This record gives sequence, structure tokens and C-alpha cells, in this order.
Amino acid sequence: MHGGMWSFITFDESKKAGKIDRALLIRVFSYAKPHLFPIAMLLIAIVFSALLGLIPPLIYQSLIDTVLPEKNLAALNLLALGLFLVPLLTGLLGVVQRHYGARAGEGVIYDLREEMYGHLQQMSMRFFTNTKSGEIISRFNSDVVGAQSAITGTIPDIVTNVVTLVSTLAVMIVIEWRLALLAVIVLPLFILPARRVGRTLRGIRREAMDLQADMSNQVSETLSVNGALLVKTFGRQPRELTRYLEIAGKVRDIGIKRAQVGQLFFMALGLASAIGTALIYWSGGYLVIIGAMSAGTIVAFAAYLTRLYGPISSLSNVHIEFTSSLVSFERVFEYLDLPIEIQDAPDAKKLAQVQGKLVFDHVDFQYADNRQPVAETLTDPELKMLPPTNGAQANGVDVVVGALGGVTRTHALNDVSFVIEPGQLVALVGPSGAGKTTITYLLPRLYDPTGGSIAIDGHDLRSVTQQSLALQIGMVTQETYLFHDTIRANLLYARPDATDADLDAACRAANIYSMIAGLPNGYDTVVGERGYRLSGGEKQRLAIARVILKDPRILVLDEATSHLDSQSEALIQAALEPLFEGRTSVVIAHRLSTVLAADNILVLDQGKIVEQGTHEALLARKGLYAELYETQFQGQSGQVIALS
Repeated sequence: MHGGMWSFITFDESKKAGKIDRALLIRVFSYAKPHLFPIAMLLIAIVFSALLGLIPPLIYQSLIDTVLPEKNLAALNLLALGLFLVPLLTGLLGVVQRHYGARAGEGVIYDLREEMYGHLQQMSMRFFTNTKSGEIISRFNSDVVGAQSAITGTIPDIVTNVVTLVSTLAVMIVIEWRLALLAVIVLPLFILPARRVGRTLRGIRREAMDLQADMSNQVSETLSVNGALLVKTFGRQPRELTRYLEIAGKVRDIGIKRAQVGQLFFMALGLASAIGTALIYWSGGYLVIIGAMSAGTIVAFAAYLTRLYGPISSLSNVHIEFTSSLVSFERVFEYLDLPIEIQDAPDAKKLAQVQGKLVFDHVDFQYADNRQPVAETLTDPELKMLPPTNGAQANGVDVVVGALGGVTRTHALNDVSFVIEPGQLVALVGPSGAGKTTITYLLPRLYDPTGGSIAIDGHDLRSVTQQSLALQIGMVTQETYLFHDTIRANLLYARPDATDADLDAACRAANIYSMIAGLPNGYDTVVGERGYRLSGGEKQRLAIARVILKDPRILVLDEATSHLDSQSEALIQAALEPLFEGRTSVVIAHRLSTVLAADNILVLDQGKIVEQGTHEALLARKGLYAELYETQFQGQSGQVIALS
């Protein structure tokens, strides 16, 4: 990926919220188009409910001015019935309004979640290795929920209050235009503070959400299985608690600040409403005293004042809530607007009848631009996700000092070319950070090369669909990942239509069947978070069973037997031998037996292939392979070694 691409992914989380522009509003409301029917029903219910609300003050006016002076019992009964039916019908309309509002709002949020999840699924591994998992979770939780509140609550409230305000004002003008004019004189007292407070609270909202993301990230990192293990073994619980409390304190402080600003705003709205109410009662009382207006009219006006100032206050607050909730949309859109680095070409074809010939043609690759150094000396995938902290400068380019004193490169692969014929077993060997893992990541297009090309059966990987490519490649990495689910569910992830007989055969081949059969719940045993209820060897054997079940044409293994005891390892090796037959296999070799069985050995160093050939031929050259053999392979009697 080039620097320009990366600049989109590492956006500044601390930036201030910008001005709400028309484009943002249009984009937000574009999500409502597929849900026009429930929205229309919602609007109809809102209008009828608002109109019904106009009736009670008119009943009060008629009661005081006509029915009571005339002592009309029949009319009194009708008015009493009206006072019962209005809230009943209003309540029923409220149920309808809530139903269709929820349908529209939840539908919009469902679409938003679907789009964001689908979009992030298409992001390359570069995005996930450079983005904190807590940040992603925050986008799906806090931000989508914030957007949901805007759709299901804020927007319907706006429509309701607008309809109520307009209809109430119209009736007030008809009844007594002079009092209506006095009522609207105080409107600027509502609008001016709302605009100022809205801008302030929007900035506070974004800052609060950024802090929430930071807090979520620390929780996900330090309270996960791997994180908790690291914290405990290094005795860093006090430090992590201090870090958490520091962030939580900032969340607390900004919550208090938001509450204070909001309360001051509501106090200002209350004073404005009190001024308007006092003007109406003073002026109306004067008109009643001089005989220019009936007492019933002022009672009706008093009732309408609540329906006038209530919506104005709500609209002022809704403006604040809406502008604040747009921050949630902005943060969601930030992810939706991330460019997809690896995607299918418009004319991409499906791979079919794969033979398994692989060709690397002058392949170059760098994990990041010159502002984000490569950290391939770190072999643990979890560590690779962490940003470097010991940066130095070398010719103006950031570098990272490796754990063994070496310096990592900006290029993980440099002009790598080789051919693997169908059915061949190729072993990758070399010192730590040589580029072996990178090659295995490029084969299934977890990344795309930054130079050169990779072909399978003559097809450039970028010219075939990623889905069809994934179906042809089976990977077993050193760091086995299992879902917090049953053994059956983890196995069926490779082939959902597999039968119990298929599961048994795969598990027998991986030498894991007897262990599973001995469990009280068998295949329905839950493996725990990341499979931590199983031993390292059991997890790897389960991963091997999973890839056997997939039955791919191309196998990619990071010497998956490295965590097994000698007896299980021998059985697994025997099971893998027939699996290699007729399939192209690329293995990062840790064992001498794998190297000896390989049709070709690729020796990598500093991102380049420095030697290749058979075991005997490479030993005769007395080069890097011979050194590796003498220091790490020779004398190996089935023991596991680590070269990467």
C-alpha cells in the first residue's frame, strides 16, 4: 500500500467536528429511501395525533364560555366524552407511530450495520493489523447506537414538534391574533441559546466518543485471554488499572461538562417560556377585564401555550441532539469511506479445476509506507498489530530495532521470483524476519504485492475472485484461532455441509479424534475464548482437522506440528503425507523431516531468495542453508525448532 492509501485509514480521531453541510444531511437521509412506507405511515400518525391535541383547549373554551353559563347538560356530557376519547385516540395513534417509527429506524440502522460490516470484511489485513480492535467495536456499538437514536428518536421528535407547533400557532392566530403575536415575540430567546449550545455540545459529543473508543480498546486488549495473560505474567495490573482509571476519569469529566452545559441551556429555555407565559396572562387578563375577550379564551390560550412552548423547547433540544448524533454518522461514514485496497477486478473470473501451479514473478512487498515501519522480527501476530515504540531514523526512514538487535526493513520482500509446479512440496526456510510468513500471506491475497505479480495456473491472483481463491487454499498458521464455540462449529467453519462421518475422518487423520471422543460432550464441547480450554497441541490438531475437512488444492502451513509432542507429531506427519499428494504445498519449515521431504527448498534472507534447491544440493553449496542446517537442523531428532 502506498502512503496515500494509508493516509485514509489512519484518520485523526482527535479532529474537531466540522460544520454540518448539506452533503452530510443528504447522505444520512438517503438511508431512508428503502423505508418510505413505514415513514409515510409514521408521518400520517404524527399529523393526526397533533391535530387531536388541538381539541382539548377548544373544549375548555366552550365549557367555560357556553356550556356552564347556559347549564347545558347534554353538551356537558358530549364535552366529557370528548375529553376521554381524545387521549384514547392519541394513545392508539402513539402505538401506531411507535411501531412504524421503530420499523423505519431499525431498518435504517440494520442497513447501516450491514454496509459497515460488509465493507470492513473487504478491508485488507493491513487495516486490521493497524487498527485497534476496541476502536472497531466502538464504531459498531457506540456510534451505530448513536446513529440509531437519531433515526428512531430524534427525527420523529422533530417532525412531531414541527407539526404540533405549526398547527397550534395557526389555531391561536384564529382565536386571538393579538395574544398569538405576544406568544411568538419570545421565540428569539429560544433560538439564540440553542444555536450556541448546539455547537458546544457537538464538540463535546465527539470528544466523549473518542474517549469511549479509547476505553473500549483498553478493555478489549487487556481483558482478552491473551491480554490478561500478558498483564498477569508481567505483573502490570496496577499500571493497567491506572491507565483505565485515567481514561474513565476523562469520560466522567466530559460527562459532567455535558450535563452542566445542558442544564444551563434548559434553564435559559425555562426563563424564556416563563416570560412568554407571563405576557399572555397579563395581556389576556387585561382584555378579559375590559370585556374584549372571554375568560374561556384565555384558558384555551393557556392550554395552547404548553403546546407552543413545549415543542419550541423540544425543537431547541432536538437541534442539539441531532447535531450531536450526526457525529455518530460521521464516525460511521469515516469507516464506510475507507478505500478497499484488495478487491475483485470488474472482470474477475472464478477459479475452477485448479492444478496448483504457483508463480512469483519479481514480487516486492512492504507492509507499510515509510512512516510506518515493518515489524517482521516480531513473530507473534498479536505483537505485529502493535505500533512500534522504539523508532529510530535511518536515511530519513523509520526503522525498528528487532528483539535480537537486528533492524527491520521497510521491504518485507524484494524482487522474489520462483515457480512451484502442481503437486510439489516446497519448504521455506531462513532466519527470523526473512519474509517467509509474508509469502504465505500473499498467496491467499491477505495482502497484494506492491510490485511484480503472483499467478496460479497462469491466472494473476488479481484477475480471479477472492472467494474462489479462498476455496482453493487451506492455511494452518502457528497461532491457531478458534471461535468461542463448540468443536463441531469450529470444524464446520471449513465445510458447513460436512457430515459426522466427515468430521470423524478428518479428526482421525489429525490424531484428535480420541481426545474429542473422550470428552463428556464430544463435538459439542465449547473450546472457550480463542480455544484456550484446549492445549496448544490440541488446538493445532483441531486446526489441521479443519483444513483436512476443507480439502483444498493448495496447502499453506506454518509447520503446524510445532506444538505437538513427539508421538502425536509423528502421527500427524503420517496423516499429512497422503494429504500432500496431488496438492501444491508451501510449508514454513521448522523440522528437518519436512525439509528432507520437500521437492524444493527456498532459502530466504532479508526479503530475498538467496538459495534454492534440494537438501543435498544446498548443503553442497555451503551457503546460508548449510549454516542453518549446522546450527539448527543438524542433530534434530523430531524436536521442534523455531526459525521464524
